Amino acid sequence: MTIVLKPIRPKKISEEIVEQIKGLISNGDLKPGDRVPSERELASMLGVSRPSVREAIMVLSAMGFLEARQGGGTFVRALTETSIMDPLAKLVEKKDPELLRSLVEVRMGLESWSAFLAAQRADDDDLAELRRIYAVMEKQAARGGWDSTVDAEFHYAITAASHNSLQMHVLDSIHSIFHATIQVALMEFYQEEGHIQKLLTHHREIMEAIAAHEPELARQKMMEHLALVEDKMAQLLNDKDK
Repeated sequence: MTIVLKPIRPKKISEEIVEQIKGLISNGDLKPGDRVPSERELASMLGVSRPSVREAIMVLSAMGFLEARQGGGTFVRALTETSIMDPLAKLVEKKDPELLRSLVEVRMGLESWSAFLAAQRADDDDLAELRRIYAVMEKQAARGGWDSTVDAEFHYAITAASHNSLQMHVLDSIHSIFHATIQVALMEFYQEEGHIQKLLTHHREIMEAIAAHEPELARQKMMEHLALVEDKMAQLLNDKDK
């Protein structure tokens, strides 16, 4: 029997940096959309040279983990971004009702589970962030309705509170169509009397269930909220078919 062994090669410093950053992404310490420290900061934190950091960033960018954005800075990419988003981009632009209803169905599975996990795992910082965003929604509701971006932030904060990095990556990968369902639904709901308060109550009840660490109640309240959104998307689809 012939045994073939490969010589052991010490890892380059840049490879060690790559592994560390990949580990931070996989365990959720670095989430989709987070800004990665600058080359100078990373070099100081790791006790290595800037060229080694630069090489590691280039490797991670080529692998699809990071991206450089105009205006400066390197950010964590959603791991599923390219495969999911590209085929849907044109449909999103048209606010296609069938796609939007389908997305709500996806959200029901993803976000009800996020709410369940958040009720189990949310820490004081997570709850403080949810309360901060809800306070903004409440203030804007008093003026006739809140911005869709605030609504999206609330749902993102719940998924972040699940402390499941893959949940966050999946949600971030469908960010634009996720935001589109919120935009369209709010525009429709705001035309109906009493719906602003109803939606605000939904968000408060979800938040309170998470804060009380009641997973099943949090899941149920999220499902009730998204069922209302699904009904609205189905109504828009029916109107389109007439």
